[in-house]
Amino acid sequence: MKYLIRASFEVDGRVEKHDIIGAVFGQTEGLLGSEFNLEELQNKDKIGRVHIDLKYQGTKTVGEIQIPSNLDRVETVLLAAMIETVDKVGPYTARITVESIEDLRAEKLKWIVQRARELLQTVKEQEPDIKEIIREVTQKIEAQPKVIEYGEDKLPAGPDVEKSDTIIIVEGRADVINLGRYGYTNTIAIGGAKERVPKTIIDLAKGKKVILFVDGDRGGEMIMRTVLSQMHVDYVARAPKGMEVEQLTGKEVARALAQMVPAEEIMKQLGMAPAQAAQQVQQPQPPAEAAAQQEQQAVVQPPAAQPPQQPQAEAQAAAQGAQPQQAEVAQQQQAGVTSLIMPKQVLDSMKELKGTLEAVAYDRSWNEVARLKVKDLFNWIQQVEPGKVYAVVFDGIITQRLIDAASEKGVALLIGARIGSKVSSRKGDVVFMTFSDIM
Repeated sequence: MKYLIRASFEVDGRVEKHDIIGAVFGQTEGLLGSEFNLEELQNKDKIGRVHIDLKYQGTKTVGEIQIPSNLDRVETVLLAAMIETVDKVGPYTARITVESIEDLRAEKLKWIVQRARELLQTVKEQEPDIKEIIREVTQKIEAQPKVIEYGEDKLPAGPDVEKSDTIIIVEGRADVINLGRYGYTNTIAIGGAKERVPKTIIDLAKGKKVILFVDGDRGGEMIMRTVLSQMHVDYVARAPKGMEVEQLTGKEVARALAQMVPAEEIMKQLGMAPAQAAQQVQQPQPPAEAAAQQEQQAVVQPPAAQPPQQPQAEAQAAAQGAQPQQAEVAQQQQAGVTSLIMPKQVLDSMKELKGTLEAVAYDRSWNEVARLKVKDLFNWIQQVEPGKVYAVVFDGIITQRLIDAASEKGVALLIGARIGSKVSSRKGDVVFMTFSDIM
């Protein structure tokens, strides 16, 4: 099929899918001659199977019609306009509005280009590191890097962890050993997924530059939240998605440390302020207050955005105990969404939005910027001032075209009723999810 017609409908009564299909086929028959008879077009494979999604809103029936078309562009447009003439479904008044006509070939081309880029990146990453090969071939079998037991908690650590101006906090003993192989001797292990950061690490970190280096999985994210909420950290580095620090090669370790992100930015993405982090340690929240606060907000965790690149010199500075340049790091930081706290009133508004075919735009403080019809959303985003909108919640379908437009205008989050079948990938900093991911 070349095109996909998407149309919304509203019927002033409760009807079934076959009632709507019957009305569309019956009321358009002969309207533009026999060449545009829908039944004949289906028999000739000029149009595909008509798909109906509907829901009941009080006494009304609302939803979406999808009609795949193999006609040319002009004929498809005529077909779409003809469908809008349907004004009755059974005894009830009906209104049909064409929301979009998608060029499926263009969507496929976008997918091909994106996939080609991903494959090219994979090929580049698989290229052999000649220096690494030479080192492995020429070096003698070395003794396993020295690991000491540091402090009263007897934590696994590198031999230079106390005298270095910079320390790297990792998860376990295996991480300390692996980093030691590549010259990072200023490391200390927190000891796995614990609820409290050991006092040994908190005392050691005083007056030092602190880098938290975690695994690229869910466990690593949990440790990151724990550490950031209980002690001061300057930078956060993560292993590639799905990998652990103990598995990384020297090249991968250097790359991860070069891409480390200021901890303040990570805390903003997680909805945590530095002051809040200190309060969580020094003044635990009473159960009643914690419960009340929980009722006012919800934590949503979409997939994390790719961390921005930082100079390779930062990784070398981390290995040597030098202090990274804060200003340079901050200038290279990009906004992203790895976690967000959504106010209760926004959640309530989202529930009310279902079935309305409307959209609500919010700024970074979750103040409502605009409320409009879903059919006008794409054009509105194209015209909005860049950076003005942080999130859009709408009772409609998230399409690749909408994601692209949102990325160009600095929109960080899209929440829709469902995700279109042709959405192939994320773009830029835009995170997207459905109502069912949250409620």
